[in-house]
This record gives sequence, structure tokens and C-alpha cells, in this order.
Amino acid sequence: MTRPRTRGADEIMRDVARKQVSRRGLMKGAAAAGLVLPTAGTPLSAIRSAAAAQDEPLGSALIGELEGPIVLVDAPRPENLKQAPMLDPLVEDGTLPPVEERVPLEPLVVQPVEGIGTYGGVLRRGFTGPGDDENGNRYNSGDKLIFWDYTGTEFRPALAKSWEFSDEDRVFTIHLREGHKWSDGEPFTADDFVFWYEDLYLNPDIVPVPSGTFAINGQQGRVEKVDDLTVSFVFEEPYPLFLTILGGTTFMGSGQMTSRGFHGGAYAPAHYLRQFLPKYTAQAELDQMATEENVEDWIALLRLKSQWYLNPDLPILGPWRCVSPINTPNWTMERNPFYYEVDPEGNQLPYLDGIQMTLAENLEVLNLRAIAGEYDLQERHTDIAKLPVFLENMEQGDYSVHLDPGSYGSDATLQVNHSYDGDPEVAQWLHNADFRRALSMGIDRDQLNETFWLGVGSPGSVAPDPSVPQSPGEEWRTMWATRDVEQANQLLDEIGLTEKDGDGFRVRSDGNGRLRLEIFAISGAFVPFPRIAQAIAQQWQEIGIQLDVSELERNLGMTRMRNNEHQLFMWANDGSELIYAFPRHALPVDPAEAMMGPLIATWFVTNGEEGMEPTEQAMLDAIDLYRSAGGQTTEEANATAQEIWKIIVDNVFSIGTVGVSPAVMGIRIVKNTMGNIPARQVNMQHARTPQSSHPATFFFRNGGGS
Repeated sequence: MTRPRTRGADEIMRDVARKQVSRRGLMKGAAAAGLVLPTAGTPLSAIRSAAAAQDEPLGSALIGELEGPIVLVDAPRPENLKQAPMLDPLVEDGTLPPVEERVPLEPLVVQPVEGIGTYGGVLRRGFTGPGDDENGNRYNSGDKLIFWDYTGTEFRPALAKSWEFSDEDRVFTIHLREGHKWSDGEPFTADDFVFWYEDLYLNPDIVPVPSGTFAINGQQGRVEKVDDLTVSFVFEEPYPLFLTILGGTTFMGSGQMTSRGFHGGAYAPAHYLRQFLPKYTAQAELDQMATEENVEDWIALLRLKSQWYLNPDLPILGPWRCVSPINTPNWTMERNPFYYEVDPEGNQLPYLDGIQMTLAENLEVLNLRAIAGEYDLQERHTDIAKLPVFLENMEQGDYSVHLDPGSYGSDATLQVNHSYDGDPEVAQWLHNADFRRALSMGIDRDQLNETFWLGVGSPGSVAPDPSVPQSPGEEWRTMWATRDVEQANQLLDEIGLTEKDGDGFRVRSDGNGRLRLEIFAISGAFVPFPRIAQAIAQQWQEIGIQLDVSELERNLGMTRMRNNEHQLFMWANDGSELIYAFPRHALPVDPAEAMMGPLIATWFVTNGEEGMEPTEQAMLDAIDLYRSAGGQTTEEANATAQEIWKIIVDNVFSIGTVGVSPAVMGIRIVKNTMGNIPARQVNMQHARTPQSSHPATFFFRNGGGS
């Protein structure tokens, strides 16, 4: 069969420059669920006709029915196991043992969404550089202890075969899979958990601040080995929320690949990492290794060697291992021959031989390559503003477009640093709830929605979508989140910011000139944060507030944020729809990424011994509620989350703009040659989108890729 001609990115670029597409109303209401997605390759004219026939806007026809693979929890290992043809020569020459010796005696059996796939092919994707590790982490999140079903609402086994609570929820025990091995063939056992706990987690040089997710009411838990395949997490008080913690993107639940070398995830390859610790290797030898790797000391060496995307030698448990690292123009991965998942017919997963990520100099280049059909599957960094062009080029690029709306409140959130202390004048206003309320009411969210979201988003606060169990209610989406310049100005006057300079901007109360706020806006990530921040800066002129936008590269911006240098930081508040599974975008309780207050996060996890105590009682109340949820049932914890959200929204701890949309990780471009691709997948941080769709089951229909 002759394929449609695929245009190059340069030709697409010229075409995009010529076209002026209308954004207004193109996708209004696209978050409506349940509409049937047109079949792969459907022409744009047919999509328009389908939308018109359903009396729905164009975008709605691109949202399919939620579906995904089924984890067959109690299924035994199939009698006949099969392997990818690329592994045959390695078995024949003795490099690898037979597949029967590589697959655990108790594998995870997964029924693909469409059917049994075929082996072969390398998935082509784009990435934006060394800071884009989540691009690969999410495809390899099969290395978590516990995961979710494709709806993101029910727990499912992963590395852990099973688990149970005991001693009135003080002890959480997991059972590993017999015969499970690391990617280098070494056994994966309880000893890897003991090593992680005793040699990494308890070493203050490696983990200087203990994790709040491994503590209940400030009391740290411990790891105990029961036998080679059984591990217990033991706490001094009941901790039923620990199951959610392990299922979330938390320090304890991150898995090896998502911990990013911060040594979370509750286990580590002891047989490999021991060599980088002074306990097992002479200091002089470690110093020499650090020098050879051009890093500062053994701690930096250990972190480098612990990051799967930088160290191809690191044994892993996910479906693909790194071959060429992320700091090269082609970040490549190939199958893990010891991966623990199989399909019902005994085919060891993954079906795909590998993944190749090609460096894009910027997001424009990445999107143009996607438009030109040069990627097989790309949902990360695809620009919602390009949706009309994606649709116009589906036939030429031989791909289909899927929309996966998220459930969190804001794609571009102004995260307020509640521990900022760089300028006492600015700090006092950032810590003032009425000041933050005024800033929020000074934003024209409808204008932002039409300009940057094509009208598809939901303008509002940071509160999650009303459909999720932890939502405080629909009315909290609009509290302090509707433009009201008059009330905003009144609030600013009432708190004492009455004086203005000749240009109409409010001046500092200490007499040192104009009051200026600064926001860090990361470039090249998801939605155009710098441009959105500039638009808000123009809108705030009407309330007399100057906003200076600092556009930063992601790694630099995150480093400066962790150093407590920011006043405001723009980022999505993804993950907050399940606040306990990923709290960092809702409350400052996670030092790994505490945009809302790095020093407060340190104060939280050290029980006040270090860091900065919040200056506002409302923040203390919210954190107390968050801490109390650890000992509650799911229903009680959800009710507590609703109360937390009410405090967050009423006090505008962070400022939402537009969300509940597919703009972040939800514009999915899929080559028509691919199989086992869900019509719609959940777009949730704790579901590690697209891991809930089990990428190990994706395959090429022609068996060899595009």
C-alpha cells in the first residue's frame, strides 16, 4: 500500500507561517467526555461533520471513550513463554538465559486494550534536552511498587505482587514476585529494600532531610525484611494513607526511574550501587572515580550513577533500559530482557524493541516535526495552539489526534513562594491573603483562555475539577478567580498600597520606589509560560502592579526555585487532583519541588527543627489537616482534602488561571501504524500518563515501525 507523502518540518513551517487560523470557539466545551473518537486517519472534513451532527464543537469529537489495558491480577504464568526476535541470537550464544529463566515465576499478566501485539520497531519521539527526563520516566514507570488501573482510581499490582496492612494499619507488608530479576539478571529481593533503607535513606550525607511521606505525625517509619520476597514498612502509628503514598508520585512511591537520583522509591540495586559508597569502597578509590566522571565528590558520583537516563550501566526494572543517555542528541532505550510483564499468551513485554528520542532545539521545532508525521507517538510538549494545524495535516502526516483532558485546576499557576525572604517589602505582601486575592482578581482568565487555550480550558482557581472526589465543590472553581478590577484595587488600597507613581504603579510602603514583583517562567515546557506571564503583567497594570517576567531554562529555574530565590513561579498544578499522591503543587510539604515555599517544606519534614514556619495561620491549619489525613480512611481523607482545598482557595495560596483541559500532556499525536493505543487515557500525575495505558503493550501493526 502506498503511504501518503509525509511533508518535512521545513515545509510545514512555511505553511504555518502562511496560515492565520481562528482560535475563538474552536474547541469550546472540548472537555465533555464520552463522545466517540473518529477512526484513525479520518479526514478533518469528516471530523467537522461528526461534530456538527452531534451538535458539539470541533474539539469534542477528538475526545474518545476512556479505555485501557486490564491487569489480570490473579492470572498464573502462561505455560508457553515467548520472547522478542531481537533476543534470539543473545539466547543462542549464551549471552542471555532462556525466556523461561528471565520471566518471574509470578509475572504480571496484562490484557492489552486492543489485542495481542507483534514484536519489533523503535518508537520515535521528541524531547527537549537533559531537563526533560520525565519524557522517558513516564514510559518506564512500570517500576513502581503499586500502580493504578487505566481509570486512575483503583490500585493494581506492579513490582509488588500483593500487599496487606496489619497491626491496626501500623505495618504495611508487600510480597515480591518469585524469580524477578534486575535488567542485568541479578535477583530483585528484599535485600534491595534493606540496602536502600540502611545505606541510602538513613545516611544524612545522601538524604539530608527525611521524607514526610515515610512518616506519620512526624514519626519516621522503618523497613524490615521478613524473608527474601517479603518486606514490611513499620510505623509507630496507624498509617492507612501509606497505600496511596506508594501509588503516588511521592518520594516513597516514585520507583527507581522517577526518583531522579534523589534516592526515593524504597528500593535500589544493592549489588551495583554498593561500589559507590564509602562503606564498601575505599575513599581514595571513590575520589578517583569522581574525578574521572568530572563530578565534585562521591555523593555527586552516587547521584549520577543512580540516574537511569544518564547511566546506561544502572540495572533497572522498567520495560526499557537506557542505551544512549539523555545528555546526547539521541536519547535511546532498548528492551529490558528481564521485564516482569507478559500478555495472556505468554509474550514477554514490551512489544517495542526500543524508544528513540530526538532532541528538538525548541518547542516550535518539536511541534513542527509532529505535524510533519516524524513522530510515532507524542503527547508531551505538543502545543494546543497548533491544534488546527495538527488537524489539517493528519492525512499528510498519517496520524490521528486524541485529546485527553486533565482534572487538575490550572495549567499555568502562579505559585506564590510563602517562604520568600529576599526582600522584606515584597515578602510581607506575598504573605498577605488580601494582596494575593487582589492579584487573582486582576487576571482576565477568559482572555487567557481564548488566546492560549483556544477556548477549551476552564478559567478558574487552583481547585480541581468538581468531578473528582477531593473537589470542594463547583463554586470553589470561581472564588477570587473572576476578574474584578474595582474590587482588586479596593483591596490593595485597604491593605495600605495607596500611593502610586507617575505611571500609575503602586509604590513600596518603605518608600523605596515602585513595588515590583518577579515571576520565574520556564521556557520550552508544556504551555507557553513566559507569554502567559507577560499577558498577566499587562492585565495587572490596571491594578497598579508591575510584574517582571524572568524567562528561564527548566534546570536553572528549578535550581533557583529550590534555593528559595523566587517570588512567584509559573507551573501547572498537575497532580493536585489527588492531593496526597502528589501534594507539592497544592501545599509546600515536599522539599524536592516546593514552589510554594522551599523553607516551609523543610520545616514540615523536619518537624520544625529546620526551615521556616509559615507566617499565616491559614497555612498552618491547611498543613495540620494534611498531616492528620495519614491516619484516616479513604472517605475521611477525601473529606479532609475538601477542607484543605477550601483553605487553599479562600486564601489564594497560589493563583490559578485556566485548567481542566488537555493542554498539558493531553494533545496526543498518534501514527496510524500504532496499535493498542487507547481512544482516551487518563491525564493524571499519579497515573504517570501514559503509564496507565501500559506502553509496554504498544506495538506497530506492520511489525517494524514507521
